[in-house]
Amino acid sequence: MSAIERGHRPPEPRVPASSQLGLRVALLGGFALIMFGTIFFRLWYLQILTGEQYVQQAAQNAQREVPIAPPRGEIVGRDGETLVTSKVTNAVQIVPSELPPAGPRRRALYRRLGHLLGMTPRHIREIQARGLLQEPFAPVTIETDAGRGVMTALGERQREYPGVQQEPITIREYPYGEMAAQVFGFVRPLTEEQVKREPSAFKGVLPGMVVGQAGVEYSYDRYLRGTPGIRHVEVNAEGQVQSAKLPVTPPKPGYNLRLSLDLGLQKEGEIALRKGMELAHGLGNPGNGGAFLAMNPLNGEVLAMGSYPTFNPNQLIKPLTEQELKAIEEPEGAPTTPPAAPFENRAIQGAYPTGSTFKPITAIASLEAGLLDPYAGLGAGSFIETEGGEKFYNAGHTDYGARDLVEALKVSSDTYFFTVGEMDNGHGNVIQNMANRLGIGEQSGIDLPEQTTGVVPTPRWRERRNHEQAVCERHHPKSECGYVAEIRPWSEGDDMDLAVGQGDLETNPLEMAVAYSTLVDAYRDNGNGVVVTPHLGVAIESPGGGIVQALSFPPKRHVHLDPTNVGLVMEGIHDAASEPEGTSADVWAGWNQAQHPVYGKTGTAERPPLTEQAWYMCYVADPTRPIVIAVTVEQGGFGDQAVARLIASKWFSQPLKLVAGKSADM
Repeated sequence: MSAIERGHRPPEPRVPASSQLGLRVALLGGFALIMFGTIFFRLWYLQILTGEQYVQQAAQNAQREVPIAPPRGEIVGRDGETLVTSKVTNAVQIVPSELPPAGPRRRALYRRLGHLLGMTPRHIREIQARGLLQEPFAPVTIETDAGRGVMTALGERQREYPGVQQEPITIREYPYGEMAAQVFGFVRPLTEEQVKREPSAFKGVLPGMVVGQAGVEYSYDRYLRGTPGIRHVEVNAEGQVQSAKLPVTPPKPGYNLRLSLDLGLQKEGEIALRKGMELAHGLGNPGNGGAFLAMNPLNGEVLAMGSYPTFNPNQLIKPLTEQELKAIEEPEGAPTTPPAAPFENRAIQGAYPTGSTFKPITAIASLEAGLLDPYAGLGAGSFIETEGGEKFYNAGHTDYGARDLVEALKVSSDTYFFTVGEMDNGHGNVIQNMANRLGIGEQSGIDLPEQTTGVVPTPRWRERRNHEQAVCERHHPKSECGYVAEIRPWSEGDDMDLAVGQGDLETNPLEMAVAYSTLVDAYRDNGNGVVVTPHLGVAIESPGGGIVQALSFPPKRHVHLDPTNVGLVMEGIHDAASEPEGTSADVWAGWNQAQHPVYGKTGTAERPPLTEQAWYMCYVADPTRPIVIAVTVEQGGFGDQAVARLIASKWFSQPLKLVAGKSADM
């Protein structure tokens, strides 16, 4: 049987290997050798030459930086008194990585801790959640200053409170509580939304850091906040903080800020404003809001500033829920018309008509334009009637008879100034231009955030607002628009209203103080005045008290007025505060006018449907310590004159005497 038959294939003949196949084998072998050499060299490079470097980087990837808040610099008064400071307290904090697992044990812990701190477990969870959003790897402060009893309990029963620790922290302290709260402002942790909204203001500041949120705390935050320290923490792959001793960079405290505020004057101003509101209440008026401002008319230094309703910035230091924060913003039982708005600084953010305190501006505008003869008798009768038949009455329908300018300012004759407004109409923006020139209707440059710019209405302004109202009414109900009360063209009645500080005029105590200061400066220097830049900051100082930077606030511009014209206006408002028939003469009875002459003007502004708003503006002369005072009381009727006298009495070390006066503008 053959091999095929037995199922075996016969052996194939040998074929000699070609030279081409050998070449291929050699090339493949060389390539493999190169690849293995490259890999070997790379491993040697990574493990031997740069291994240590990558180990360090890996360690750094497992670390996180937690900022350590620096002590904020102090805020001091003009004479060095501490107005705002910082203090060290023992805080109660939750360390999330050391808490029991979510479940019954953690709920029990929150109940025990809540009972100890006087909080609900839900409150603790809300604060913890907000804290973790701000600083994911940092302990969350639940209570900033819990007291010795709490600290003792935590120290003695630490095992009952896993994940809870005591930690000394630095917090802001406002020793005078509500005093000047809107001026100082407050501090709160920085949010990511704020960083996005104001990248330049908080450049390089991490969310969660405590920063100034209002007032000078905000304006000068970059000086006050200091340089944060850094605590390194080790985090595992699941994001949990591990126990490890890592380097700590200590924080550097912030600089101090010296203000122009006079502590004694500020205290008295706050008391006086409340007394003025009490006088309004005694007359049956709501008197539920107001503001005052005292300023050096020569350089714009703000000596005192207050606003009511107010708040206590110490309440904002501790961690708060949204509900607690809202309760501070909208206090229970506070008036809603107008809204209480305790965070609003009415001295710089109010938007009010001024009533007769605007008349000196109307007077100087008409004199400088050559439209008014100051010696002509005008305004006889109890009202002025326009060509259209509209009647403009004196307050109380009083007939002062025909008066010249000085007399008209003394008795505050509305019919006189209605006549002046009627004369000015048709000659351009006579009153408006002067108001702007003196500083009304423009940003003052004060070193506080969110100043409201006043409105001095003009025909063009009216046309623009008419258009905005019409567009709004096409899409919304008329009551929701509010650009103007009615769509109508500018009329001579608008200039007549403006002449007495009514109509669509809106301004605030700050702008009025700047305007009066400009008149005062021109009066003192033969008609050469300046529009001052009002300010609170005086200097940035080191923690030891040395001056780091003197702050400078040059005037906005120079204003030249005819000295005779300025003299007539100032004579009129001096007579108003010192002569019989003067609208505020009774308030200044017994005041030494020879030593410190008073130049004052009352104002009662209509704000339908609200009760009239009370105003008082005055300048009290002195060679070295002159002062301009602006006071307004919402729905006050009057009583604001008494506030001004109390402030002036404190400034000039006179007996503090509350004199109410008979009327705001009669």
